[in-house]
Amino acid sequence: MKHRAILVEVLRNRFQAIVEEMGALILRAGHTVFVKETADFGAAIVSNRGEVAAAPVSTGVALMVGMPCNTAAGLSQALGEEEGDIFLSNDVHATGGMATHLPDLFCWKPVFHDGRRLCYVWTFMHCSDIGGRVPGSISPANTDIFQDGIRIPVTKLFRRGAVNEDLLRLFMANCRIPDQNWGDLKALVAALNTAEKRLKELAARYGPDAVQDGIEQVLDYAEDQAREAFRQIPDGIYEFWDYLEGDVGGAQPIRVKLVMHVKDGELRMDFSESDPQTRNSYSLPTHERRGHWQVAFGLVNFLRSTRSDLAYNSGLVRSMSLVAPRGSLLNPEPGVSVGNRSATQVRLLDVVTGALAQARPDLVPAAGAGQASIMVVQLPDLETGGNKVSVVQPLMGGSGARPTGDGIDGIDYAWGFLRNVPAETIESEMPLLIERYALRPDSMGAGQFRGGAGIELEVKVFPPNASVASRAMERYHFRPWGRRGGGSAATGYTRLNPDTPDAREIGKIDVLHLEPGDVIRVGTQGGGGYGDPLAREPERVLADVRAGVVTVAAARRDYGVVTDGTAIDRAATAALRSELGARRRSGSVRDFDYGPEREAYEGLWSDPVRTALVKALQQYPGRLQRFLMDRVSRLVEESDRQGIAISPEAVPGLVSSALAGLRR
Repeated sequence: MKHRAILVEVLRNRFQAIVEEMGALILRAGHTVFVKETADFGAAIVSNRGEVAAAPVSTGVALMVGMPCNTAAGLSQALGEEEGDIFLSNDVHATGGMATHLPDLFCWKPVFHDGRRLCYVWTFMHCSDIGGRVPGSISPANTDIFQDGIRIPVTKLFRRGAVNEDLLRLFMANCRIPDQNWGDLKALVAALNTAEKRLKELAARYGPDAVQDGIEQVLDYAEDQAREAFRQIPDGIYEFWDYLEGDVGGAQPIRVKLVMHVKDGELRMDFSESDPQTRNSYSLPTHERRGHWQVAFGLVNFLRSTRSDLAYNSGLVRSMSLVAPRGSLLNPEPGVSVGNRSATQVRLLDVVTGALAQARPDLVPAAGAGQASIMVVQLPDLETGGNKVSVVQPLMGGSGARPTGDGIDGIDYAWGFLRNVPAETIESEMPLLIERYALRPDSMGAGQFRGGAGIELEVKVFPPNASVASRAMERYHFRPWGRRGGGSAATGYTRLNPDTPDAREIGKIDVLHLEPGDVIRVGTQGGGGYGDPLAREPERVLADVRAGVVTVAAARRDYGVVTDGTAIDRAATAALRSELGARRRSGSVRDFDYGPEREAYEGLWSDPVRTALVKALQQYPGRLQRFLMDRVSRLVEESDRQGIAISPEAVPGLVSSALAGLRR
């Protein structure tokens, strides 16, 4: 028995080494900035049952755990799997929750030993462009999946080691940067082939039965670890909700609500009180899969923060079930646009974090920036007559303050796997100039432990006919929340030609057309603060002022520290802190500080009213649900203007009024 346990541990480490090698290879062989610099790709060993048995932790996205591969594997088996075959797909519905938007291209390969399939090796990468309505393919304003780009059902990219030229030509004819995309795909293929070689070496050394049994046992081991850790969460029901702003085309904010049931290490993630699927591209197709990778991410982060010895695989999510009704935000009907689902994914992380904060307040931080936007620029190639398309930068913000320390400046720790792009790299590939890339002062929430600072990015373009698209721009209205007396953080902004007579605020970007010499500046959000700001040591406030992340005015206003930026006025600081402390003691300290904007919105839309509306709409098809929700929202706003409060009991009548004229 002891010998067997040692072998499983040996194999676990060998599996991990294989996927880390896959990740390193993709990073070095990739062609687009988004792969070779930002590292938006993944790699995995996958069991014959379709569970991720190992994934990298040192490079690539940290999201692979919980990725359901069994539906896609079943389709590749139906096509016939032979030695040398490699399969390709990005189909968000046919693959049953594996692919969740079209720019993510998945490649996988069955690994055989003496004619017997040992397992699969799996990769994916985010295409910087896969066709569709806008450069970069993703727009919050898209309304159906055909605007998102080319859709590829499960198909053989390689047959017995030979490339499927027909498929390749079709794919390359439908994207704006075909050669770069093919270069990235070849990096994925190289990783698959390398992993196949390593697994065959393992099978030759230990035997195929040992390798297959080892895969299943490391999954079981991770499951046991997760259940043990989840038992540290007190049994109970924890509710939390947050909002996507959803303001493209005048739409209402989109509520993401979680009711988390915890019992003896089992977690049921119930999103049945979340809003319906959206008319625009915010819906996220989980297919209600157990432990789905886009939903489980926050819980996996929790596990990895509390245990350093975790086996990193899909065994961690076996104890997580998911409730997401058909037609809802997390389980949309086929045909709707899902390109901007990363905005929803980010908010899911905030919602899961908020629920965990109630269960384990001693461990969970304040909200991070809550945005994982990607700025993409399209510029004309004046030499070839074509276009150049590239990611400029992931637009992240600061992380939330922790119960024991400040947040991290410039990057939300939840999305730290997306690396920034060096200015020199993007300037060498595109005719533009990065004029500013710095931390944004006063963007973070104040607290005993302050949130991480956001960033400011300023880009100048030179050629004519340039355009910029930026997906998943969020937290422009509702702030990242603070915890336990910590303040909420600043919202984001976007300015065109700042510090000039032509300067204007442009808010969120869908597609922005620029003239030669135009400058666009984006300021991202900071993280929320944790704890009473008056408990922060004045010396640490002064250090932040000297570093340029806190202004002299904010030091006085938020922390009660009087300074000229070089030294602290001790007497004035003591007097001011005494005055501010007395004023703050007159009110209660809230566990969550959401900011005034959300509080004002919820003065109109209380939780009982919003929940009653969602429940009343679920009898209708998803597309009709969103239409009716928008109509009811207008009725509620009109009632509010007339001074009439809406009760939950009145909601069915409002839905009936919204239906008027739709029936013959």
